[in-house]
Amino acid sequence: MSVQAKGGFKLPTGRLSRKVVFWVFTSVVAIEAILLIPSVWRREREFISQIEEVSAGKVAVIKQVIQPQMYDEKFLEEVKKLQDLEPINLSGKLQHKIIGGALYKSDGSLVGTFGEKPELSFDDVNSKSAIDFRNKKGDRYEAVWIPQMMPNSFTLIVRHDTSSVQPELNAFILRIAGLVLIISVVVTAGTWIALDPIAITPILRLRNDLIGAGEAISKDEEPPEFYSANVKRKDELGDVISAFNQMFRKITEAISDRKQAEAALQESLKKVEEYSQKLDEELDKGREMQTNFLPVHVIEKPVQVMQKPGWEMAAFFKPARQVAGDFYDTFELDDYVGLVIADVCDKGVGAALFMGLFRSLIRIFSQQIRLKGNASGILEANSPADGWIGESELINVAHVNALQAVKVTNNYIAENHGELGMFATLFFGVLDPATGLLTYINGGHEDLLIVNPDGGVKQQLKSTGPAVGMLPDLKFKVQQTRLEPGETLLGYTDGVPEARAAGGEFFTTKGLLSMLEQPVENVTTLLEQISKAVLEHTGAADQFDDITLLAVRRNPIKIKN
Repeated sequence: MSVQAKGGFKLPTGRLSRKVVFWVFTSVVAIEAILLIPSVWRREREFISQIEEVSAGKVAVIKQVIQPQMYDEKFLEEVKKLQDLEPINLSGKLQHKIIGGALYKSDGSLVGTFGEKPELSFDDVNSKSAIDFRNKKGDRYEAVWIPQMMPNSFTLIVRHDTSSVQPELNAFILRIAGLVLIISVVVTAGTWIALDPIAITPILRLRNDLIGAGEAISKDEEPPEFYSANVKRKDELGDVISAFNQMFRKITEAISDRKQAEAALQESLKKVEEYSQKLDEELDKGREMQTNFLPVHVIEKPVQVMQKPGWEMAAFFKPARQVAGDFYDTFELDDYVGLVIADVCDKGVGAALFMGLFRSLIRIFSQQIRLKGNASGILEANSPADGWIGESELINVAHVNALQAVKVTNNYIAENHGELGMFATLFFGVLDPATGLLTYINGGHEDLLIVNPDGGVKQQLKSTGPAVGMLPDLKFKVQQTRLEPGETLLGYTDGVPEARAAGGEFFTTKGLLSMLEQPVENVTTLLEQISKAVLEHTGAADQFDDITLLAVRRNPIKIKN
């Protein structure tokens, strides 16, 4: 943008022009100001030197008329004549005027003073701390003539009136400042006039090219004829224009490549969607098959899993993904019931496959394996730490035989699939419904809880061995307990205490135990309460792990009236 001056040329008025002109003017003024400071100081010293030279001439005249045998007082009388001399105009308003002085002998004694007494003393001169002096106001200056310069070894201090120095100095500053202003205006005006053809107009045209290029790109149109395409400059602005042309060419090439890539991507996305749809269908089939492995083919809500007179059994199962690594199982073992809850390491398809393998092996081996030897020998070799609770050797042996499935499953997994590093924490218990006797192995799983009829945890069924499938020939100890009428056995996987809210807070085992303080009405209600509390805790957060619950309750004995 520019305005037409009277002479016919244009002055640019854009923001960039004003900034450039402002900084050119400011820079010139600043440079001249920096140069002015030492110039003023030198000029001031020149004025003082002129005054001192005139005084030196006058003192020289007096020195010629003084005789060596002249008395001190007579010498002082001659020196006093310096004050009586008329002021001398040196240059402009600068004057030479002596207004006082002092005369000292060589030993430092004062001969006398005349006019204004000098502020310098003989001691100041003798200690060489000062050979001249100017007061703070600058209107007084004192010069010294030491004994080597005076007859009879006198020391003379002459006081001058220098009040005329500052006005003359001010006049010098004004002259220099005017010259600086003229130079600054001329340089700034020349810069201002030259800006338009050299920089401003090319920049504005380049801006228009940029706008046109942006519109052409946004509307996917052919680019217009650019001003910058025909400009050949060998300066920085020419480099910018060249960079613009290269940039636009690369952008158009990139857009063309992008269109081709988008078309290829669309085709790839179509194939991915088809594959993803097929994969989802396969995973849905896997989910359906995995659900069929469960005693009751229902997930994500508590459900009764087995009907036994005098007993309630329910489970809750909610996978974190389409397929899961958690599982539970309840199955008939002749006159007994097998109870399993397990958590295969990892998640997803791999864990789901091993879940099916673990379930099948436990079911098959628990019904096929029979230990060799007499009953007492078998029971002695597998005796719990606290001894056998069950009174019947036959029942105890039957339970031990079934629990050998854990050891055989461990060896099978470790020997045949050890390189995959897959294992499971697993609780396998054999329940005698007639007596409530429970014989179990806890292979590294979460502690199962026995809950009192009136609430509160009576016993924790802690781990009796390592996780299943880690290494061959691991040892798994057998333990026994008994469920009394009204008591409930509760098993769960780590997806319950480790359920995580959106803020990262865990549900925790403590949170689970707090829900077991109240009396248990029935196991289905209990699992509804626990699962609801866990899911409310996680809220909108993604489910991190599978959630599995298994509850078995021995019904209370009804007292007949």
